[in-house]
Amino acid sequence: MLAATRAPEELASIAHAIGPAVQPSALAEALEADVILLAVPFQVHGEVANQRSDWAGKIIIDVTNAYGVNPSDLGDRPSSSVVAESFSGATLVKAFNHLPASTLAQDPAVNGGRRVIFLASDSEDAAADVGSLVERLGYSPLYLGKLTEGGTLVQAKGSSWAHLIFQDLVKFS
Repeated sequence: MLAATRAPEELASIAHAIGPAVQPSALAEALEADVILLAVPFQVHGEVANQRSDWAGKIIIDVTNAYGVNPSDLGDRPSSSVVAESFSGATLVKAFNHLPASTLAQDPAVNGGRRVIFLASDSEDAAADVGSLVERLGYSPLYLGKLTEGGTLVQAKGSSWAHLIFQDLVKFS
């Protein structure tokens, strides 16, 4: 499902462009899913989190980047830790945020290999679940470790980018 604060019918052309299996839906309906891809500006993640009181059992895939946010505003924590706190009870996996949307829109198969998607999570089980999704989409998942470890390699900090942001890597079998 594809959802936003706009009405589902306003999302129909975008959903169709993504693929025939993607259906536009109301935000409340999409938030019932077991796995939710959070692709919003970092500053509004709390608004999405406030749409539900119980996130238990959900996996949130954090695609946000806190570029331009003062690290002291985050309590000097990784931005994904702040997002995870907002979605209390859910398990957070950082993924799909290190490449621009224009790169992600390209074929994940590159010269006989598969484009790499970095994953970071405090839950190896959730990272494995998201890794399976990444593989079904045609990419190659690469688990970097916990949010405070590998997660810091794929996020913005203030007005700078971490080392793996924008690194378009391809894994060959």
